[in-house]
Amino acid sequence: MSDNVIISLAPVAADCPRVEPDELSQEILACVEYGAAIVHLHVRDKKGRLTPDTTDFNATIQAVMAKSDLIIQASTGGVSSMNIEQRCAPLVCTGVEMASLNVGSVNLGDAVYFNPTPDVEYSARHIVERDIVPEFEVFEIGMINNILALQQQINFRQPLLFNIVLGHRGSSPATVDALIALRSMIPRDALWGITHFGRGNFDIIGAAIGMGACEVRIGFEDSYFINVRDRVERNYLLVEKLATLIRSMDKTVATPAVARQMLNIPARVSQRN
Repeated sequence: MSDNVIISLAPVAADCPRVEPDELSQEILACVEYGAAIVHLHVRDKKGRLTPDTTDFNATIQAVMAKSDLIIQASTGGVSSMNIEQRCAPLVCTGVEMASLNVGSVNLGDAVYFNPTPDVEYSARHIVERDIVPEFEVFEIGMINNILALQQQINFRQPLLFNIVLGHRGSSPATVDALIALRSMIPRDALWGITHFGRGNFDIIGAAIGMGACEVRIGFEDSYFINVRDRVERNYLLVEKLATLIRSMDKTVATPAVARQMLNIPARVSQRN
């Protein structure tokens, strides 16, 4: 069990109506100052819609990399009408070092998040071919078996990183019992983290940290709430509170450099101004 905890920032909500590269990059960089080591981004247009056009995505990450060592993680998912080739568009962007890898279909509210096996294998092979580190998204316990079966076919970089996702309506609930059940199925030599969608407090996150989670995802993609009553308008406030929680549990907020060591990601050649 590591005493280092990586903060992964997911700064853009699915219903965000405005995504400007300059504004988003500044929002991300503000979070770096409070402890974010990874940024998780979908490819969106300026109106917040998922798109295979990586122009704005690329502009955002280049601005971030120019001023930080933050690890760039591209999403290959999201509920949309895009096919798997379009969903994998950001994998070719310079600077992408990690990618979310979704290994099964699941109900998310009234929508079906569609990830059939051929799509999973396509995404996995393109991630590995580009020497990108996958983060396996685990919405249901059977997805862990899917990952272990996929590992028999594809040579993923070690250690594997599992992200337990709780709280979506129609999927695994955000309870300690669900967290324990999913954690129990993850191989002991793997790393794992937590995403609490629809979070109103930090109890599940705190439980996960206490159980040995090495990564916690935070940001507007999952919740605007800093407590059960109050929403915030800047992501850095959520990052700041999470960093305080990590330190209060006698653990260390991982810097991007430490996160790279933990995830076996080489240092990036500096692009800072």
